[in-house]
Amino acid sequence: MTGTATGRQEEKPDDSGRVRSSSPGSSPRSSPRSSPRSALVQASDEKLIGRCLQGDQEAWSALIDKYKNLIYSIPIKLGMHQDAGDIFQSVCVDLLSELPRLREHRALPKWLMQTCYHKCLHYQRAAAKLVELPEDADGDGGLPVVSADEFPEHLLLQIEQEQTLRDAISQLPEKCERMVRLLFFEFPPRPYENVAAELGMATGSIGAIRGRCLAYLKKQLEKRGFF
Repeated sequence: MTGTATGRQEEKPDDSGRVRSSSPGSSPRSSPRSSPRSALVQASDEKLIGRCLQGDQEAWSALIDKYKNLIYSIPIKLGMHQDAGDIFQSVCVDLLSELPRLREHRALPKWLMQTCYHKCLHYQRAAAKLVELPEDADGDGGLPVVSADEFPEHLLLQIEQEQTLRDAISQLPEKCERMVRLLFFEFPPRPYENVAAELGMATGSIGAIRGRCLAYLKKQLEKRGFF
């Protein structure tokens, strides 16, 4: 269902909330080579929102790409795997309609988290009307139980940290970003020989470049108050 909101092939998350393509003939390992990085990848929310409000489809796709993992991660963390795609779609529709009324562009991530969390509550309550839960149901093996309308603080902090990491990685030079994703965001881990071939560099240089890229990433995280 995600293809409707984003204009792209449907994508599905794994248990960590990372989104992996499910389009025919694709695989996570082929994605880094798929196309040059868009100039909008490193754009601020303010710039993306401004262009979205002008009807720029590329900016809309970039905005969704930036926050799709954040949105997906919430139902995934709540155990709502089957509903995650529908919840993602619903949040995207709300974002499209509410974007002109967003006063503080910096508040977008928190708005997305709150909106998505309340969508999860809505889906849970709708499902509870159709399925009679035992009195001692705790969500294990059944419906996820979310007890309050307030976003749990520990979950909020975890999701904010994950988004901060994603934002920092997106600000790396393109080759560094690709290297970090290839080395640390694929399972099973790829050997250096494969990473070197993907990036067009000598295998022996991977270690040194990896160290420089991680140092750059650390600086980006420090700028965002991650540590």
